[in-house]
Amino acid sequence: MNTETVNVAGIKFRKSGPVYYFNPAGIDIAVDDRVVVDTVRGLSIGTVAYPLKQIAADEITEPLKPVLRQAQPADLEQMERLKDKETEAIACCIELIKRFDLPMKLLAAEYNLDTSHLTIYFRAQKRVDFRNLLRELASSMKTRVELRQVGARDAAKLVGGVGLCGRPLCCANHLSKFEPISMKMARSQDLPLNPANISGVCNRLLCCLSYEHEQYRMMKQKLPQEGQTVNTRFGPAKVLSGNPLKETVSVELESAAVVDIPLSEIEANGKKKQQ
Repeated sequence: MNTETVNVAGIKFRKSGPVYYFNPAGIDIAVDDRVVVDTVRGLSIGTVAYPLKQIAADEITEPLKPVLRQAQPADLEQMERLKDKETEAIACCIELIKRFDLPMKLLAAEYNLDTSHLTIYFRAQKRVDFRNLLRELASSMKTRVELRQVGARDAAKLVGGVGLCGRPLCCANHLSKFEPISMKMARSQDLPLNPANISGVCNRLLCCLSYEHEQYRMMKQKLPQEGQTVNTRFGPAKVLSGNPLKETVSVELESAAVVDIPLSEIEANGKKKQQ
């Protein structure tokens, strides 16, 4: 069994982006340091998520790119200047999209540190033939241009915004990857199945539906089934519903009265409901 390990530095390029492995190359770095790294798109500035970590050597499929240096004031100033160039790139791209009448929605533009590579992100309902657009952009921007089509969730992550809860979008704030979300999660939490109430700005099911799904699932296992007959201190009763958060059960007594009873006081099939 191969137990060889290698030291890696964990670097991310967006607040909620994934962490990528880099060769620390002997550079003295700490968490939250800004560093210049060599990437497949040229030089970029990233943030240290963890300065040193050992992983199995067989987890690495390609030679690691190195951390080159701590980001210097000149590097950070260059990043600020690039924001203006990215705004110009977006304006130019919008004009060209109109000229070629392409069904694309432009989202963001991103230069690498030395402006040798420009990535433009867009949304589209289907595949788009953007070859003419790409040629014009490369000619106008005088650099290598990459057009990248992204899905609805990634688009929201790029653009950001505010969710139904009034807080910044989870995907843009702290989620580094998207988990599968299903209607089952909404049902398990007894949420209204109206799409307007359980969908995010991306028009996909809310990411936060997954946060408490497992907790609700475990709590509901403790509750008796609707329609089940149980014993209570008031006598036999039929279960109408359960409240997993309060751990109470709403029952209908033989007198037709409806009462809420703590789960701990419910007896099912001659024995107290398991906690």
